[in-house]
Amino acid sequence: MSSPTRHAEIAGGGLAGLTTATALAQRGWSVRLHERGRELREIGAGIFMWENALRVLEEIGAFDEAVHRAERIDSWRLYDERQRRLQDDWMKGGDTRLYTVLRPDLHRALANAATRAGVEIVTDSLVAGANPEGELILESGKVLKADLVVGADGVGSPVRNSVGLNLVVRDLEDGCMRSLIPRLPHDPVDNALEYWNGGRRVGVVPVTPDQVYIYTCCPSSDLLGRQRPFNKESWTESFPHLRSIFDRIPDVSRWASFSDVRCHRWVNGHVALVGDAASAMSPNLGQAACLAMTNGYGLALMLEGRTEVPSGLLAWEARQRPVTDATQRYSRLYGRVGTRWPRPVADVRSALVWAAGRSKRWQERVNVAAHQGAESVRPSLRRAG
Repeated sequence: MSSPTRHAEIAGGGLAGLTTATALAQRGWSVRLHERGRELREIGAGIFMWENALRVLEEIGAFDEAVHRAERIDSWRLYDERQRRLQDDWMKGGDTRLYTVLRPDLHRALANAATRAGVEIVTDSLVAGANPEGELILESGKVLKADLVVGADGVGSPVRNSVGLNLVVRDLEDGCMRSLIPRLPHDPVDNALEYWNGGRRVGVVPVTPDQVYIYTCCPSSDLLGRQRPFNKESWTESFPHLRSIFDRIPDVSRWASFSDVRCHRWVNGHVALVGDAASAMSPNLGQAACLAMTNGYGLALMLEGRTEVPSGLLAWEARQRPVTDATQRYSRLYGRVGTRWPRPVADVRSALVWAAGRSKRWQERVNVAAHQGAESVRPSLRRAG
């Protein structure tokens, strides 16, 4: 006699929710995913996909579609206010792959993988909360019973709030604008470039054959830096050599603040949190989305073959959380160094960053997610030509 199909209710149709839903469905679960919008869609520009997330995409069958027009990044170069190159292979090394992908391409690939796996996707479905017994509660008052409830519902997560897992939800008081600009022949190829000046940072990253992904980060107190529409003159004063980049940034760009979420636990009974609901972090290391996907996939992997869901969820958190917590700490540190360092001692910052990049141990610690996180998906490194 075959065992009954287990059922999961998932709140959130973003990268974390779709990855978790697909991985569960591929392992025999019936899965219903709730998206509060009227349709599944991803708003944004480019996104970094490191080794850990790339392995997840391969495992769930979404890799080829996600990267079909992406750019493989061979070097991430970092420059200071004097245009001195501080790093050439920032956080890269060994067999670690890095792609830059359009967010809508990635989201579409994950949504298609979920559909192929048999996930039921319900749009315009507003979630009010959950309870540890395994019930998802909709704003309409309807209660949906499940063996597993997943809160992948973002920084403000109603699921997290309703089951008492909150510890700290904090505005980091910095953020960025993300833009896509037309790609010209003199733009970088296979290289990501990041420039620092005071508390401002600019990233210039090829993302498709005809587009470049630009991020302009600054403290929230930098009113000219976060001004809408994008203040080209102010940014050109900080980075004169990037005027041709700034002139191509569209007026529709918007500034988004960074948040930090820390929880007492990721798990309460039959409820688990993934993505920003559990561990939102600034995107300074390019790992926020990657870890959301890795943790969602790891959850499905840990529950495979287990009859008791709560104990499986606790084992999953014990395995995944150390890497996530470490990455969140280093991302926070990167933001403080890049955004709040006193301008009069900028040369000291440059010297420290230069030295850190030459320490293999330090690089491995900062980018623990791409290395150890990848091993949690699939133990053997994939060597790509």
